[in-house]
Amino acid sequence: MNVLETDRLILRHLTTDDAAFLLALVNDPSWVQFIGDIGVRTLEDACQYIVRGPMAMYARVGFGLYATALKEEGTLIGICGLIKRDALEDVDIGFAFLPQFRSQGYAYEAASAVIAYGKQVLGLQRIVAITSPENQRSARLLEKLGLHFERLITLPNDTQTLRLFASSV
Repeated sequence: MNVLETDRLILRHLTTDDAAFLLALVNDPSWVQFIGDIGVRTLEDACQYIVRGPMAMYARVGFGLYATALKEEGTLIGICGLIKRDALEDVDIGFAFLPQFRSQGYAYEAASAVIAYGKQVLGLQRIVAITSPENQRSARLLEKLGLHFERLITLPNDTQTLRLFASSV
């Protein structure tokens, strides 16, 4: 199901048909370094991740991470969307793109549309984002999107310190 459309992109619900794409994305070295190893090693693992993660979130709260594809070719290039984590009071934005589609403005284009959707359609007053302290590219993008560094946090059952960025209220 298509959720958003920009000049160059379509953002739609992830389905188990996207398992091969997701398997490649979550095992990309940048994902592992900055987001973490989520233990998805097979197509079956990827299907289970999609069902238990994004698809379950769509059913529970009506939004989640969306497959992001080039409008013209339909090629999947990344994911971008909103996440409601139990450990965070606010909804956060997340994004990740395959290496060959970075530094072309796609993340900014997708994330801008997602933030507008969150505020205008979902009525969110505040959107946050979390990044590892070493992830300078994501931090720069978040600042370009209008979020600002607020504080360092550690999520429950985790040891990694993360930077919390937030949109103005």
